[in-house]
Amino acid sequence: MRKFQWSYFILGIIFIFMALMAFRDPAGDLIALVIFFGFVALVKGIFELFYRKKMEEFTGSSKSWIIFMGIVDILFGLILLFNIPLGLIALPFVFSFWFILDSIGGLMIAPNFQKVSNSYYWFMLVISIIGILVGILLLFNPLSAALTLAFLVGFYFMLIGISFITAAF
Repeated sequence: MRKFQWSYFILGIIFIFMALMAFRDPAGDLIALVIFFGFVALVKGIFELFYRKKMEEFTGSSKSWIIFMGIVDILFGLILLFNIPLGLIALPFVFSFWFILDSIGGLMIAPNFQKVSNSYYWFMLVISIIGILVGILLLFNPLSAALTLAFLVGFYFMLIGISFITAAF
């Protein structure tokens, strides 16, 4: 018998809380997401510039490529932080690719869960397929995606939260 996994349970609760917050204030959440992505891109770019030597050793990439990517990340972060309307336009595309890639990853690891629990395997399979479908819908209909993005993010976070809580048991 496997022990209760507190880390999965806590992550599940956090994701469900984030989902409930997304349902509460959709417009504010979209702006917060743009600011968050801008901040993350800015920090990542600064990190790449300051640690380019270590990153070159670790990744094998040339320093000039790492410097270029660091500058691109910093510029992208600054554009998002200082041009929120542009960020709001780009957000549906960012999330569509995130949903699709994350769900493909879920499909790839789902067979590992079949050995532990057949019902959890099917649960992961269904959630991953729903994530791919939502990502495709976001990608090909960005206008309606922008209007419903906070709800879709909340729904996705709710599914991930339930998945983590299920995995905890």
